[in-house]
Amino acid sequence: MSAFIEETKCLLPRIAFLACGCFSPPTPMHLRMFEIARDHFEMNEMHKVVGGIISPTHDSYGKKGLAPSADRLAMVKLALQSSTWIRLSDWEVNHPQWVRTRSVLQYHQNYMNNYVNSPGDKEQSGPLPGWLPYNLRERKDPIQLRLLCGADLLESFAKPGLWADEDIEDIVANHGLVVITRFGSNPERFIFESDILTKYQRNITLITNWVPNEVSSSLVRRLLNRGQSVKYLLDDLVLEYIKRTGLYNMKSKYITDTVQPNRLLFNRAYMENIKNATSLAQSPPTDDDDEGDEQHMDETDSLLKRQAPRVFCCGEASSPVQARATKLMLNRSGPGQAVQVITVESAMGTDKIESQAKKQKIAQVQQL
Repeated sequence: MSAFIEETKCLLPRIAFLACGCFSPPTPMHLRMFEIARDHFEMNEMHKVVGGIISPTHDSYGKKGLAPSADRLAMVKLALQSSTWIRLSDWEVNHPQWVRTRSVLQYHQNYMNNYVNSPGDKEQSGPLPGWLPYNLRERKDPIQLRLLCGADLLESFAKPGLWADEDIEDIVANHGLVVITRFGSNPERFIFESDILTKYQRNITLITNWVPNEVSSSLVRRLLNRGQSVKYLLDDLVLEYIKRTGLYNMKSKYITDTVQPNRLLFNRAYMENIKNATSLAQSPPTDDDDEGDEQHMDETDSLLKRQAPRVFCCGEASSPVQARATKLMLNRSGPGQAVQVITVESAMGTDKIESQAKKQKIAQVQQL
């Protein structure tokens, strides 16, 4: 009987979750939603969950409190250190301008299914994106990518002018919604009051979060701006990054160092994409290329401009062409470029008191 149950599970339709948003900064609830959703589908034996994807929005979205995309990518990457199945996608922030959620879903779903159906011995040109879930080719059936969100996004569908009707219909009809709601909320009302949502309500999964968590990104930014402590509201490494970069007009004196003696820095080079790096080295960016990228950046954004540390880079050894590309990209410091973690040798000389737990965290970051 157990063998039959396992075989039945292998035949369940495959789905993945994608969460869009600012993630400025990413909170534990942003990640917790993925866990709640996966538990729901797997415990009810409805679908096989193959992966989770976080896609931060483009800088040109222009929302108040939106940190530069390079910083948001860095913080999400740090927050995901402990996850084995949720991944970060920088596809959206690499666009020249803001991208509709509908297009983000279409791109990632099409890429996954094209990858599944392509011959195994003929990989697509260039390295595979880091957001791609593992073991997708175990089966040949298609993967449906569902939009993972909170009840506030469901409610926003009813706000005039915020969403185009054709976008709502495409998202719900062709992808589906997984909505994490709070106990006592009434998301059914939002569905009832929308003709489009009612039409496709079979594609909307409502999941109650029985462990309330009211910590939002806007709340964290408010506390930081007021000089109040936000420890235990965010991942320690994310807090450290905010302190080092001075994001959100951070005034709090209560954030203590979480990583010593090594300190985390993040360059703006897209080291994972050798093709792009080589192209940039051969053809330096023009003023036109930088237009729009730099408008949301601040000269104080790059830590590399404030100090010249001894740097030990993670990853493969760079060729002269790649090294030149890296230098150009660092000087550019534009948003939308992916993040590689590097560590800087500390001059503090306090490594003799570093705990084993912190050493393990640093080792994990160095392997990114």
